[in-house]
Amino acid sequence: MSEQKGSENSSGNEASSHQAGHGNLTLFIIGAIVTAIATALILPSLLEKETALSIFHGIGIGGEVFLRALMMMVVPLVVASVMSGILGLGDIRKLGKPGFVAVGYYLSTTVLAVVVGLMVVNVVNPGGESSTSPTDTTAQQVVAESEGVVVTATDKTHLLDKLEALTGMEKEKIAKIFPMLEGGLPGNEPGIWMILGNLVLMLFADNLLHAAATTNLLPLIVFAIIFAGMLTTMGERVGAITNIIGQANEAMMSFVMLLMNVAPIGIFCLVASKFGSAQANGQFLEVIKSTSGFIITVLLGLGLHGLVTLPAIYFLFTRKNPYVFIKSMSRALLTAFSTASSSATLPVTMDCSVEAGVSKRSTDFVLPLGATINMDGTALYEAAAAIFIANLDPNVTLTFGDQIVIAVTATLAAIGAAGIPEAGLVTMLIVLNAVGLSPEYIGSILAIDWLLDRFRTATNTLGDSIGAAVVDQSFEK
Repeated sequence: MSEQKGSENSSGNEASSHQAGHGNLTLFIIGAIVTAIATALILPSLLEKETALSIFHGIGIGGEVFLRALMMMVVPLVVASVMSGILGLGDIRKLGKPGFVAVGYYLSTTVLAVVVGLMVVNVVNPGGESSTSPTDTTAQQVVAESEGVVVTATDKTHLLDKLEALTGMEKEKIAKIFPMLEGGLPGNEPGIWMILGNLVLMLFADNLLHAAATTNLLPLIVFAIIFAGMLTTMGERVGAITNIIGQANEAMMSFVMLLMNVAPIGIFCLVASKFGSAQANGQFLEVIKSTSGFIITVLLGLGLHGLVTLPAIYFLFTRKNPYVFIKSMSRALLTAFSTASSSATLPVTMDCSVEAGVSKRSTDFVLPLGATINMDGTALYEAAAAIFIANLDPNVTLTFGDQIVIAVTATLAAIGAAGIPEAGLVTMLIVLNAVGLSPEYIGSILAIDWLLDRFRTATNTLGDSIGAAVVDQSFEK
């Protein structure tokens, strides 16, 4: 008995030290972000532009190494965790209710995010209060910060280059999806049915290795669910395989914890490089001032959804304090803000969710799928951006029916958005085309998209983690 009690006390002390270590890590990450922003604002004023840009470029290499280290874990972690989650159910037939709850949660929260975005943008009315458009000077030539490539709103060739870099698709395929980029081919504009068809095709890949190489997670998740479900029906004949999958999942999570030890350094490099380059190019404070109405609209909408709507859903299903849960997810939210990628943040989100009390089976099943298709922040952003762009165009007046079309299209387009930085720019073209808005006005938001992308990624991550907690209630205890 004394040995057992001593063992329990030892494990309890280990758990306490584990939580304390993670608490310190959160403080270190916050300190890294604050220090990075201060460095980005101060350094360009002390040095020449070229020198400052060179320094921030060098810092950015460290951030890119950290981001790539996170991304290289995503594919093996997703496959191992989804399979482990399915195998943990013991019987694939038990997946029915949790799967239904997960899909219902994804759809309902995305729709709610779009509704919140439309309500806020109609109240604040950015771009509609004056005849002066922020596109008059800056939008004709905007620096796309993610690649450092100059993109003009009127130069369709450069925009194709940007989309090719973001999506990995060939220019010809992009031009077929968005014919306005090759001069506008009549009758070929992408509509809602094309989006639905593409969403169905996204579930499957003719080459899983290619899907893994391009971090196309959805077909990998579908394969993992089907394969692991098959394994649950084969009993002891596949015992060795199931053990390997479980052990691989545990090893990947240990890798996550190892990588988190250098997270403050990597996050400092990422934030300092991005903010510093923008400030050195005169595109941080100046652009924020010129598009302040739109920025306030998006941040207000994301704040309402992330701090009111999602917590209300969490409390409704769990009867627990949602803000305590949000505090437990702080490391994941800060990492999402720093990387601007829900896929890269996935390993951290899974670790934080388990610490916050969500079961491993719900975390393994819900979060990889959520990081792929649950994009609340992106849906809200695209709906608000479409109304803002419409306000900038004096020849456009949106009706209530047009806003309904925007809501539906933004919901579907957000589901199809990849979990990579600035992927929303690609699906934004679909939303604009659905109501006949000119894609050239995207130039008005390109300059600050990289900044707002971080806030909406954090919202996406919060929505995923709350989804895991909600779905956890549907599992048989």
